[in-house]
Amino acid sequence: MPTNFGDFEPLCHNTPSYPWCNLFYRQVQDTNKSILNNVSANPNTAPVGVNPTCGIPLAGADGSIANIANIIVCALSIVFTGFLIWGVSRRRAAVGRVEFRMFLILYLLTLPFQLITTGSFLHQGSTALVVLTAIHAGLVAATFWSLLGNAILSTQIVEDGTLSSLIPFSFFIVAFFVATTYIALDVGLGFTSVFGPSSPLVNLNSIPLFVFTSIWPGAAALVYFALMLYIVLGVLNEVRPVWYYILAAVLFVLSQLDYFLLSKVICNASPKVDGSFIATILETAAVGVLYLGWRSITEESWDDEIYYPR
Repeated sequence: MPTNFGDFEPLCHNTPSYPWCNLFYRQVQDTNKSILNNVSANPNTAPVGVNPTCGIPLAGADGSIANIANIIVCALSIVFTGFLIWGVSRRRAAVGRVEFRMFLILYLLTLPFQLITTGSFLHQGSTALVVLTAIHAGLVAATFWSLLGNAILSTQIVEDGTLSSLIPFSFFIVAFFVATTYIALDVGLGFTSVFGPSSPLVNLNSIPLFVFTSIWPGAAALVYFALMLYIVLGVLNEVRPVWYYILAAVLFVLSQLDYFLLSKVICNASPKVDGSFIATILETAAVGVLYLGWRSITEESWDDEIYYPR
């Protein structure tokens, strides 16, 4: 059967620990259980995914310790991101401090949800897992808007940190979160016929969910890096900060390549782990490098020392 735009079936089948598959497992379970093969048929052991070629079984099943590697990395990333938020907060005079801190806070919020939705310790098909996955999807969409919003505000269209900046910035955070979460809940729980179920069911198709969770993050990241390169090179006429943004872009791309290409290879080699923990390390490293890039273009605004006139 050919793959159409918005089909999650190839991703759920070939990408271990792909969180949005949690939404479709509930959909398939409620509609046509015969589609599920032996790997996914039993929710008491089923890994993340729908009929995955490889997956980490539910915690406790056949001695599984859940997706322990990614759980540990997510926990460490939470601490690291908290440190970055503290670093931004203490730079009280830095340009774009409030907006960049909001981006970091949103990224921080995605991490515990990622830990849960890819951790393989909640039963597939459970309402709790569907709701948490939907919130995770909303946070991811909102996080990438806040990333793009930071680049837009760096052009100084409006003054950062003011109501004219914060109101639209916050409005779109809420809008992306609410829209994506609602769509994801509808896909997973099917309380309306607008966004689910998939037709045909075997394709696991949802174009709106695919756009908000797959197309939008990549597009937002691409536009962000293009805008920041323009600002640093064309407006600020600086070269050193460019390397931070190039490194962040490389790390982000590598994280996605690992997640979609290498993860299954790692899982096949050792079914107790997959590549999700490497992707999380690379993503968090990219966020850390973005912090260094932001600091490098706002360092003259740092307010570390108090000046006492003579």
